[in-house]
Amino acid sequence: MATASKHPPIKDANNNSVRVEIFDQAYNLRGSDAEYILKLAEYVDAKMRAVAEQTHTVDTARLAVLAALNIADEYHLLRRNQGGGAVEYLKRAHHLADALDEVLAENRRAG
Repeated sequence: MATASKHPPIKDANNNSVRVEIFDQAYNLRGSDAEYILKLAEYVDAKMRAVAEQTHTVDTARLAVLAALNIADEYHLLRRNQGGGAVEYLKRAHHLADALDEVLAENRRAG
């Protein structure tokens, strides 16, 4: 894990840095939200470990690339699914707006 107990994360409030461990390598990372950085590091660490377990590869550079490809795949699948969902919501909203316009027009003619 990125927050392995042998090297607990160290937060430095002075320069917004946090020390994390990803796949047994320590990194000093900077950002405005240390907790978010820790979550990202844990996620990347978990992906690298999952790839290592599935492929039995020990080359960390290769594992990092394969983990990055897995994360990129997840990102693009989510983006595609959300994009398609947004289009469907817009179609439905237009359909409902058209139906409402028809009802209002009928009410104006009748009233």
